[in-house]
Amino acid sequence: MKFDVLTLFPELFVSVMGESIIGRAQKNGLVEINAVNIRDYSKDKHRKVDDYPFGGGNGMVMMCQPVIDAYKAITEGMEKKPKVLYMSPQGKVLTQEMAKELSTQEHLILLCGHYEGIDERIIEEIVDEEVSIGDYVLTGGELPAMVLIDCVSRLIPGVLSTEGSFSDESHFNGLLEYPQYTRPADYNGNKVPDVLLSGHHANIEKWRMQQSLDRTREKRPDLYEKYNK
Repeated sequence: MKFDVLTLFPELFVSVMGESIIGRAQKNGLVEINAVNIRDYSKDKHRKVDDYPFGGGNGMVMMCQPVIDAYKAITEGMEKKPKVLYMSPQGKVLTQEMAKELSTQEHLILLCGHYEGIDERIIEEIVDEEVSIGDYVLTGGELPAMVLIDCVSRLIPGVLSTEGSFSDESHFNGLLEYPQYTRPADYNGNKVPDVLLSGHHANIEKWRMQQSLDRTREKRPDLYEKYNK
């Protein structure tokens, strides 16, 4: 799967996305992350990409020309238009279900805004969907883009060692994940539940399911109510 990221700070993606599981996925050819510097497409001699908003107001707004020209350079000659996502606090909130849907795409373009946002005509011309990672505002779209790339990439076959690595996790089936334990079985008198040491797989699965239900009901009653509908 390929991610093209339109950004003012491409070096962030090289340093952060080059590590751990996503870094290995790139080395193994399962994921490609291409960070495109929007400033490279500015026609201004100072590589300016923003200007004052019409009608007045605080801050600066990213201009159409550099962003759309960067997009055109990426998509030139393509037979099929990739899905373009604009990372925005006004967008639909990223969920595990959305991540599963996006993981079926072969190519995504992520647009990272900055300053007070982007010219609305960019959204009208190239953006398919606006995506948020939560109801708060960040200084730019780079961190949300990284979150989306990480969330989606780990669902691509081969990125994780087994499907169970993600299918048992919180939110995959609408519930929070059950408690996990490792050695030692007794740590300062705090013992691992006996059922996990029993070797009885049916009982273990039953316990884990009940724990998931109990945790979801306690910590996320909204998810619990949705799961029971």
